[in-house]
Amino acid sequence: MDMKMLLDRHRNEILALAKMRGARNIRVFGSVARDEATTDSDVDILVDMEPGRSLLDLTGLQLDLEELLGRDVDVVTENGLSPYLKDRILAEATPI
Repeated sequence: MDMKMLLDRHRNEILALAKMRGARNIRVFGSVARDEATTDSDVDILVDMEPGRSLLDLTGLQLDLEELLGRDVDVVTENGLSPYLKDRILAEATPI
C-alpha cells in the first residue's frame, strides 16, 4: 500500500494517539512528504508537544504509531532536528 494512502487510512487514529500523548501539529516529512517512500521506508513525523510532556510521551507515541502502521516510525520535535537540516525539514513538512 502506498505510504500516503496508509497515513490517510489511519489519519483519525494517528491524531487520537497523538492527542493522548500530548502531541499536536502532526506533520510528515522525509521520503513520505516528498512522495519518494518505498516499501522499506520509515515514516518521519514532526510534532509539537504540549508543555509538561516528557520524552516518555514522545517515545510512547513512536511505539504506538509503529504498532498502528506496521512500520518503523521516527517522531521528533523541532528542537530535536539537526540545525543543518531544520530549514529543509520544516519546508517539506506536511500536515497529516
